Amino acid sequence: MTATLGPRGAALVRDVVARADDPADPMSRTDALIVVTPADVELVLHPQAGSAAGEVLAVGIGASPGVASGVAVFDSWRALDLVDEGARVILVRPETSPADEPGMAVAEGVLTSSGGLASHAAVVARGRGLPAVCGADSLQIGADSLTTATGLVIREGDAISIDGSSGEVLSGLVTVDDHEVPAELDVLLGWADEVRAGALAVRANADTAVDAALARAFGAEGIGLCRTEHMFLGADRLPLVQQMILADTPEGEAAALAELHVVQRADFEAVLEAMDGLPVTVRLLDPPLHEFLPDVGDLEVAGARGELDAAGAELLAAARRWHEHNPMLGVRGVRLAVLKPGLYRMQVRALVEAALLRIDAGGTPRVQVMIPLVSTAAELALARGWVTDAAAEVLGPRAGELDLRIGAMVETPRASLCTGELVDVADFLSFGTNDLTQMTFGFSRDDVGRLLDAYLGQGLLAADPFGTLDVDGVGELVRLGVERARDRRPDLEIGVCGEHGGDPDSIAFFRAVGVDYVSCSPFRVPVARLAAARAVLGA
Repeated sequence: MTATLGPRGAALVRDVVARADDPADPMSRTDALIVVTPADVELVLHPQAGSAAGEVLAVGIGASPGVASGVAVFDSWRALDLVDEGARVILVRPETSPADEPGMAVAEGVLTSSGGLASHAAVVARGRGLPAVCGADSLQIGADSLTTATGLVIREGDAISIDGSSGEVLSGLVTVDDHEVPAELDVLLGWADEVRAGALAVRANADTAVDAALARAFGAEGIGLCRTEHMFLGADRLPLVQQMILADTPEGEAAALAELHVVQRADFEAVLEAMDGLPVTVRLLDPPLHEFLPDVGDLEVAGARGELDAAGAELLAAARRWHEHNPMLGVRGVRLAVLKPGLYRMQVRALVEAALLRIDAGGTPRVQVMIPLVSTAAELALARGWVTDAAAEVLGPRAGELDLRIGAMVETPRASLCTGELVDVADFLSFGTNDLTQMTFGFSRDDVGRLLDAYLGQGLLAADPFGTLDVDGVGELVRLGVERARDRRPDLEIGVCGEHGGDPDSIAFFRAVGVDYVSCSPFRVPVARLAAARAVLGA
């Protein structure tokens, strides 16, 4: 690991901007946008290693760029404790889930032995600008240690480093160069914005007010994906979600939803304030409910040891009840809402109330509601009815004050092929290319890491399809989806909110098939702005 690429990228950005104003050595703005690549911008934005660490322990997938050093910690809550004591930590897990996000929020970086570029760890890390290495499957990661392929054991408190660009995992610490981003980058990206204006917009995937403000500072033109489940994971929210799951009467479920409604409204209000005047696309709850419960296996082990109290036994029963063998193809998204429609109604009421509060404060909220995992127009029509009914209850005589738009997240092959049906019900469409890739290939995005080295090494894949869009397969579904939607509704707004929206090669394809905007993690917005301009220029 070296520090050469980051400073070189910064020097290049400074040089091309200076030359654009130098009569003795002029460079056109267009040439500057071609000379500086998205890879240069990405390296400028993220810290690099200032000195070498110890031996390479493993090589996984570079899932989120940048270098991080710290002591290994194997539990999210232990990470919080160690950081409170002044430590810098690397969170090490076989894989992460929403329950690990408190630990990820304080870690310097994340290391997992499974998962790929679209895994939970990778997506959340990129959203936070957190270096991450995923799919390092030569590592055996246990409850309190990891073992390398050579038998070396790393325990809690041992120093390790990760490079989220190369995928390397190393023993020991590195000095991390938190170099300053040159002011000239803003100038260069301003030129890029002029080129792509009206051709391809760039929005952000942002779930909190902090993320939204960061995305706006990076130049995002709105939020293309606000994942509401991330609002349920705080220490004050998760018990309320579990209370709702455990409720055995309609009254009990309604009481839990009422408490969630209050905190969700506050979250929405803060996000809308941060993005005032720009579109905010709120995806209603998507993940299966078991993700908000402790792991079944962990609970069963605790039960076998006699360590479960009555509340723990209740959680175990619920975890077993909601357990699925293939949850990503199971009861999630609109399917979950069919079983628990009160969830979506609560979220919509909270969102519309938040929008009215912003209007009363002098703001200009632009709200879009997105229904996830839609496959049929009938599903979308049912969910749209819940949304419009709940919104009408809140708006009453103020209905004319809020233009609430309702659309579908296109992430199943059937939805892509049947967009001509969906547009009769949808105000907009947004392609969720992470899940669309998973379902088209039949790859589990959380487990594909162990296959990628073999597939890439033997030429079975040209690139990781979760990193760069598979144009011939998944891309063809996107192309057909755009074409069939526009045949029925030529002016329909169509976006992409999968993480491919931050990949330069994928952005060029999306521009070619005619989508209106791409949306990506906040820290990828500057890269996407340049890539979109280069796509317009044909670079």
